[in-house]
Amino acid sequence: MARRPDARPPRGKTPSGPAPGGSDPRRGAGAPAPLRGKPAPARTETGIATDPGFVLLGEFGRAHGLNGEVRLKSYTADPTAIGSYGPLTGADGRLIEIASLRSAAGTGDILIARVVGVSGRTGAEGLNRLALYVARDRLGAPEEEDEFFAADLVGLAVVDCHGDPVGTVRAVPNFGGGDLLEIAPATGGSPALLPFTKAFVPEIDIAGRRVVVDPPEDLFAPAAPRDPDDA
Repeated sequence: MARRPDARPPRGKTPSGPAPGGSDPRRGAGAPAPLRGKPAPARTETGIATDPGFVLLGEFGRAHGLNGEVRLKSYTADPTAIGSYGPLTGADGRLIEIASLRSAAGTGDILIARVVGVSGRTGAEGLNRLALYVARDRLGAPEEEDEFFAADLVGLAVVDCHGDPVGTVRAVPNFGGGDLLEIAPATGGSPALLPFTKAFVPEIDIAGRRVVVDPPEDLFAPAAPRDPDDA
């Protein structure tokens, strides 16, 4: 889940502006929260993908090796927790049971998975790009008014206080100083980070598929070159 506190964070404590590159670890508060990476897949595959009764937990990638292993991008707060929910539902309607998980070298939210009934590379390749969902009623509900499943935030349209488009929520990272919205700009270009607080994000309309933000003017400004003397 992602929490939205009232106050703006102290200057220097929580980043805003262009999102950093690389594979930084990201965590959320509580159970399933989509983490760093590309947006959730377009919800047009089946009724499951558009059903509010299901929450996106992850997505398979390419096959890994020759023995049936497959890469899995986890959107849960603890990446390996995706294996703790029992059988998951694929976007194509099939049930997927994860037999084992291990971390991929050098990554935080990318795992190497084995799936029950998949034993060779061909079967693993058949899982590529398959999104995985869990029934929302298996997750419980947010305990507080300003707690949200990050899965519900990813993909929302972002507008400013005048209703003008800003971009799309791409991820909900947390580097230890509070939850952030990673926003892909509507005009294209690199994403930026905005603190997920009421000051910066005054309105959230899950049903209307949008969030209203009050961002700084330089939200998408390129990061200034680093001064060698500051090293």
